[in-house]
Amino acid sequence: MSDFTHLHDYLLPISKGSLNNDQAYDDFQIGGVTDAYEEGHIPNLDAADVVLLGVSEDRGYGPGKRGPESPDIVRSEFYSLYYWHRDVKIADLGNLRKGVSLQDTYAALKTVLAELINSNKTVILLGGSHDLTYAQYKAYASQKYVIEVTVADAIIDLKEESQVPADKFLMEMLTEQPNYIRHYNHLAFQSYFIHPHMIETLDKLRFDCYRLGRVRENLEEIEPVLRNTDLFSIDINIIKHNDAPANTLSPNGLGGDEACTLARYAGMSGRLSTFGVYGYRPERDRESLTAKQIAQMLWYFVDGIAIRKKEALLEERDGFYEFNIVCADIDTVFLKSKKTGRWWMELPGKGKSKEKSFLPCSYGDYLMASNNEIPERWLRHQERL
Repeated sequence: MSDFTHLHDYLLPISKGSLNNDQAYDDFQIGGVTDAYEEGHIPNLDAADVVLLGVSEDRGYGPGKRGPESPDIVRSEFYSLYYWHRDVKIADLGNLRKGVSLQDTYAALKTVLAELINSNKTVILLGGSHDLTYAQYKAYASQKYVIEVTVADAIIDLKEESQVPADKFLMEMLTEQPNYIRHYNHLAFQSYFIHPHMIETLDKLRFDCYRLGRVRENLEEIEPVLRNTDLFSIDINIIKHNDAPANTLSPNGLGGDEACTLARYAGMSGRLSTFGVYGYRPERDRESLTAKQIAQMLWYFVDGIAIRKKEALLEERDGFYEFNIVCADIDTVFLKSKKTGRWWMELPGKGKSKEKSFLPCSYGDYLMASNNEIPERWLRHQERL
């Protein structure tokens, strides 16, 4: 990965000085420790745990006048925050060049992301319109990686009849063949925006959809979902307007602190390799409050990565408490991490080897199994198999 030159044609450098009013960053600010792609300086990607990439492409919203490009506004807020995670190294690749067409941008993003994924980097994407999630997915599909996808969005972008890419990209992503999505989760949808038949269809496909009220009611139940996720995509319309003024879809949504918790859970996932934050419209923002909100979500994402780096592997059983129980006449095992308190539950063996595996779960799943009730998470997983 040290040979970064083959990606140059796709990228535009940034200027830390321009981001900070021509002032130098403090050595303890994120801008001071981030190895960024600037004129005359190429970051060392080999040393990086996290790679930041801006994608200002917003033609997916459809025709219309655009405001200022969003990644640098969020980047400026992120760089100004203080850094508490010295063991997590950040590199910034600058911004993706816009293609002549929207499809050209998709192709460029797919190429750059595939390279980073194959180099085992965790990538933060600062979008852009939400349809860029499709290019995010195509980076995996181009390598034939079968993945689990989680999208957090107040609406479900399956409007096949729409001419606006940001309204319908999920249809193509979920139905094109060959398809490399093992499982799909949708978080924090707001029911009054969604046709009931849409949820029924997704449920028949054994996809999991969590309405806003369910997510807010017990946010900890969403952590295992993200722990099993490879690609995570957030539209900022999941955050209520008061906490993210650039969201003009709805006054309701997650609180800013709850969105930060989701980002932290995503960072803690040992599987997750790309995290995209989309839908930021600077022209709709107020006092850059939404940019500040996104920047703090990125801070918590990195905080989650710092926790992930300390977690024991499942094979290292000394790092876990082990609980053997019988649930519905099935002998099973639950593991609890001594370092993070996270839970896993054993799944029945499959195939000729009958080798058993473990599924991320919650303490609530353990309590249900202890009361001789099969956890819904276990049942859904078995149905998909």
